[in-house]
Amino acid sequence: MGETNTAELLVQCLENEGVEYVFGLPGEENLHVLEALKHSNIQFITTRHEQGAAFMADVYGRLTGKAGVCLSTLGPGATNLMTGVADANLDRAPLVAITGQVGTDRMHIESHQYLDLVAMFSPVTKWNAQIVRPSNTPEIVRKAFKIAQTEKPGAVHIDLPENIAAMSAIGKPLTTDNQEKTYAAFASVEKAAELISKAVNPLVLVGNGAIRADASKMLTDFATKLNIPVANTFMGKGVIRYTHPLALWAVGLQQRDYINCGFDRADLIICVGYDLIEYSPKKWNPTGSIPLIHINTTPAEVDSSYIPAVEVVGDISDSLQEILARANRSGKADPYALELREEILQDYLFYSKDDAFPIKPQKIVYDLRHVMAPDDIVISDVGAHKMWMARHYHCERPNTCIISNGFAAMGIAIPGAIAAKLVHPQQRVVAVTGDGGFMMNCQELETALRVGTPFVTLIFNDGGYGLIEWKQHNQFGESAFIKFGNPDFVKLAESMGLKGYRVESCTDLVPMLKDALEQDVPAVIDCPVDYQENLRFSQRAGDLACEI
Repeated sequence: MGETNTAELLVQCLENEGVEYVFGLPGEENLHVLEALKHSNIQFITTRHEQGAAFMADVYGRLTGKAGVCLSTLGPGATNLMTGVADANLDRAPLVAITGQVGTDRMHIESHQYLDLVAMFSPVTKWNAQIVRPSNTPEIVRKAFKIAQTEKPGAVHIDLPENIAAMSAIGKPLTTDNQEKTYAAFASVEKAAELISKAVNPLVLVGNGAIRADASKMLTDFATKLNIPVANTFMGKGVIRYTHPLALWAVGLQQRDYINCGFDRADLIICVGYDLIEYSPKKWNPTGSIPLIHINTTPAEVDSSYIPAVEVVGDISDSLQEILARANRSGKADPYALELREEILQDYLFYSKDDAFPIKPQKIVYDLRHVMAPDDIVISDVGAHKMWMARHYHCERPNTCIISNGFAAMGIAIPGAIAAKLVHPQQRVVAVTGDGGFMMNCQELETALRVGTPFVTLIFNDGGYGLIEWKQHNQFGESAFIKFGNPDFVKLAESMGLKGYRVESCTDLVPMLKDALEQDVPAVIDCPVDYQENLRFSQRAGDLACEI
């Protein structure tokens, strides 16, 4: 056996971290890493674009809590990774990006395809470094994974010059460490319990941090025993099951909705695992006048609309349990926000029998929820459909509806669905996308076919950038520059060896979804959507007044 080079040591370190997949594209400057991966138990997933690779690593990290890994070459390969890396960083998904680089012998001069990648990735990562000494590889890899996976998780970047990759390396992977739980201070728990006991109209706002902390059961017990209604961010779906009588479903639209009345009347907001990037507090506490309790594993960010009366910083489940043991709400009337649940429910059910065509977005989402089982997974792309998915697709389990709402990048759905199917091969997966988002990364459907990840892509087809049209109408009363043409999506799917469906009536969707989910190859459903509902919602939201 010959000497170990740096690339081989790097791969050994990845194996030591428990890496299952590396998503990426081969390139000249990462040849040594690819050669090392050939002799590894890590599966390399060759993608059709680096952005797709980064999105796959992003969703893998979000679903597992373990860093997803993506690989590119230098220059354009590395720049193509940027969007997915930034998405993971702002969506708090652990990700490790590895890039090839020119040799250190030509970094001091103008050189073909050379960019300072460490400088470039710095604004979109928690940490990044270049390997310039082979023996430092174990430390850099260990640090990268530790930082990526530590709260708040995010993206890190490792840059490996090609001459360093080929050099002989002495060293071995470092022992991985398990982060011990930290617990909140007794005084903060006591103060939080006191505020909750006194509140008349408290409301829980729960975010993705509660999912990452596996606090679903404790949050449900906390809310149930104290009789406090719960609203979730787009990224907090499923923390409390949507059928629970205290669940007020999702909050986060940029326009007023029923749930906003609950915030208007609240005299205490209990923020559990909430992150400001998920839904700005300026939308629900614009003057900063509502008292807040911050319950999270990390201290609160500074924001003029988010100044907690108390911060309970530590393991979320433990904090909730300790507060619950000390709070007393016996004899308190039902909080006002509970009065909203019936209106929210009736609005959801109103569209269940709608038979118009093109299909209203509320009806598409209703039918999708009807077909999907509690453990099935949907990955929502970004566009007008995302707003309807956020508002109307409700979950019984955490991590069964993945919505990018930190960075909110179009094109995530199809690559994300591949990752979801790799992580949970026994669960059915649907990528929900608009025709705009579909055309950004539809090439990854070939990847899905090749690696054996059958899922369904459901296209909300309106022939344009529907969300931007909606925003334009809200602001200017008219739209511009948002319409385009599309290929025949059914023929496109069939040309790739996939199954294609075209919805031609309202009654087509459910049987097509059921049939598509039974296929052993990826399937694409082209579904025309009536986005006149967007403006109707805006009108109604503008007229929404709360009885105070």
